[in-house]
Amino acid sequence: MSRIASTTAPEGALIPERHPKAPAVGSKIPSHFGHCFGCGDQHPTGLHLVAYAGEGVDITARFTVTQDHQGAPGLAHGGLLSLAFDEALGKLMWLLRSPAVTARLETDFLMPVPIGSTLHISAKINGQVRRKVFTSAEGRLNSPQGPIVVRASALFVIVTMDHFLNNAPQEYLAQLAKTPELLAFVDPQFEINP
Repeated sequence: MSRIASTTAPEGALIPERHPKAPAVGSKIPSHFGHCFGCGDQHPTGLHLVAYAGEGVDITARFTVTQDHQGAPGLAHGGLLSLAFDEALGKLMWLLRSPAVTARLETDFLMPVPIGSTLHISAKINGQVRRKVFTSAEGRLNSPQGPIVVRASALFVIVTMDHFLNNAPQEYLAQLAKTPELLAFVDPQFEINP
C-alpha cells in the first residue's frame, strides 16, 4: 500500500521567501488562463474567483456562488467549493513565481454555502521542503469577518512549465500564441526553484 501524502508541513519545513517579482501587496493576482473554470474571467459559468496578494506568502480571494454552482437546491456544490479552495491555494504559487500542481487537497465543510452568498477565502503557505509546498485556507461567509464555513489544506508540487505546455493540444497552443493574454502564467521570467 502506498503512503498518502500529508498536507501538513513537516517539522523543519521553512516558510519560503516571497519572490521579488511576485505581485505587489494588495494587487490582483492574474488568472493563469482566461478560460480556467476557477479563475478565468472568460469562462461563462466559472467561479470567476478573484485573488489579491497579501503582505507575506498569503492571499485573499472571493467568489460569489451562483445558480450555476449549486448541488442541492439553493446550496453550493461541495465539489465546486473544493475547486474554489484549490484555485485560491494555487494562487499562492504566484508569490513564489513557481508553477505547481496540486498533489493532495483536503476540504472540510462546516456549514452550507447558499447561492447568492460570497465566500471570502484567506490562504497561506505553511512551509516548503524542496519542491513540496504546504498550504492552508479558510472560507468565511459573506464577509472577511463572517462565520468560517469551509477549511482546506493542500500539498502542491513545483513542476517545470513544460508540464503544462507538453500536455496542451498543439492546435490549442497555436491559438494561444495568437492571444498570449489568455495564458498569463507562460512568463519567460518565471523561475523554477526545486
